[in-house]
Formats: sequence, C-alpha cells, structure tokens
Amino acid sequence: MVIVDTTVWIDYLGGTPNAETEWLDREMPLQRIGLTDTILCEVLQGIRETSEFQRMRDQLLAFEVFSTGGAENAFAAASNYRTLRQRGHTVRKTVDCWIATFCLLTGNQLLHRDHDFDPFEKVLGLQVVKA
Repeated sequence: MVIVDTTVWIDYLGGTPNAETEWLDREMPLQRIGLTDTILCEVLQGIRETSEFQRMRDQLLAFEVFSTGGAENAFAAASNYRTLRQRGHTVRKTVDCWIATFCLLTGNQLLHRDHDFDPFEKVLGLQVVKA
C-alpha cells in the first residue's frame, strides 16, 4: 500500500505536474493507493467552494482511507518526535509526525513532497516512494 500525502494530492488534483504526480497518475491503476483521515482533512479543508468540496470528497473516498487515531499512534508519534529531536531533527508539523508514524507502524510506503518526512526516512526507516 502506498499512502499519498497531502502535498501530492494537492498538486495532483490541481493539475500541477511533478515527479510525484506523474508517478501517482502512472501507478494508480497498478498499486494500492490510500490516504489517512488526517490527509483527507488537510486536502478538503483547503477547498473553498461547496460543490468542489463534495466532488473532491467523493473522489478521495474512492481510495482506502485509514483511521490514524488512537493511543497507539499517539504514543508512537510522540516517541518518534522525541527521538528525532534528540538526534537534531525538529519536525515542524504534528500531522506529519502522525502520518509518518502511521506508515511506520503499518509498513506502508509514503509518497510525498515534504522535507519534514526526510528524517523519518533517514533515522527511523520510513519507506518512501522515489518518484
């Protein structure tokens, strides 16, 4: 399973070509693609028009959406944050820590365009799709 981060969905749905959106377009019929509840929220909260919101919601719900809530992910995300901070890496956004930790716990790969995930890959072994 490949979890697609908000950064890629925004570019993909907005028609912005880059290596990650091209990978997604090419691999979507071939790979299991999913997103987390937090990614779904991030993508949808940026949409201004109600009709566009409903259309995007329906498009995204065609993929597997995983719930990332719960104490297990919270404890693991806090631990990962602390580990990275102790090694000199500050994660700027809690939601990125939450998404990366979900992928680490479930063994899913992550497709992203956000440097905040780099320490998770380098230090903690996050599996990242190289587009």
